[in-house]
Amino acid sequence: MKSYFIVSLLVVSLLSVSCITNKDIVYLQDKGVHLEDSLSIKELSKPYRVQVNDILSINVKALDDELTGIFNPAGEKSTNGQNLGGLYFNGFTVDLHGNIEFPVLGEINVLGFTIDEIKDKVESELLKQYFKSTAEIFVTVKLAGLRYTVTGEVRGTGVYTLFQDRANIIEALANAGDILSTGDRKDVLVIRQYPDGQKIHHIDLTDIKAMQSPYYFIQPNDIILVKPLKRKAIGIGQTATQNLTTIASILSVLVSTYFLTKNL
Repeated sequence: MKSYFIVSLLVVSLLSVSCITNKDIVYLQDKGVHLEDSLSIKELSKPYRVQVNDILSINVKALDDELTGIFNPAGEKSTNGQNLGGLYFNGFTVDLHGNIEFPVLGEINVLGFTIDEIKDKVESELLKQYFKSTAEIFVTVKLAGLRYTVTGEVRGTGVYTLFQDRANIIEALANAGDILSTGDRKDVLVIRQYPDGQKIHHIDLTDIKAMQSPYYFIQPNDIILVKPLKRKAIGIGQTATQNLTTIASILSVLVSTYFLTKNL
C-alpha cells in the first residue's frame, strides 16, 4: 500500500510540474496588470543611430541623371534582398572610426547619427561642394537591411536580414521559424552592440509589458539567444501523454524487475 502511494504521488508530481503549459508558450499575455487596450510604445520615438560595421545604401538623384552617376554604383540599385552581395561591395560600410568614404566628398563621419541626420549631412555637403541649388538634388539613405542572428531553441538558427526599417523581436523570431515548445520564452537574451562593446539584455516574451521594453524592437547586429526550458535539460516530457508514456515505461521495468527478483 505504501509503495502504491509513493508511485501515485510520483505520477501526480510529474504530470503537474513537468508539462509545458500555455503560460510557457503564449506570447504577450496580460498577467493581471490590465493595461490599456492601446499600448504606448515609447521606443518608437527613438530612431536608430548608426554604428560601426553598418552598411548604408545612399542614393542621389537630380534633374540631370548624368550628374549623379558617380554617386550611385550599379550594384546598389536593389535593396529587396536580391542584390545583398552588391550592397556589401558597393554600399557604404561604417569603418572603425565611424566614417564612410563617399565619392567626391571623401570621408563623412556618421557614427551615432540617425538616418535622417545622415541624409541631411550628405545633401548639405553635396550642395556645398558639387551641385548648385538649381540641380534640385534628392538624397535617400537607408540601412542595408536589419541583419541579426538567432540561435538556441528555434526551428531555424542562423543569420537573417530583414529588408525593412523596423522589426520587433517576435517578427525576427518568426522569420527564423519561431521558438520551439522547449524554448524559454520568459527569458530571451538579446545581445546588443554598443560603442563600448556588447551587452546582454533579458526580455519576457510571454508578458504583454515586453512591448514597452527597449529590446522589443531589434537593431542591426543583434544576437537573439533562446535558452531551453529546464524540464528539457533533465529529459522530462513536454506533454502529459509523453509523461504518462515515460512513467508507464518506468513502472514496467520496475514490475518486471520485481517479479524476476521474487522468482530467484
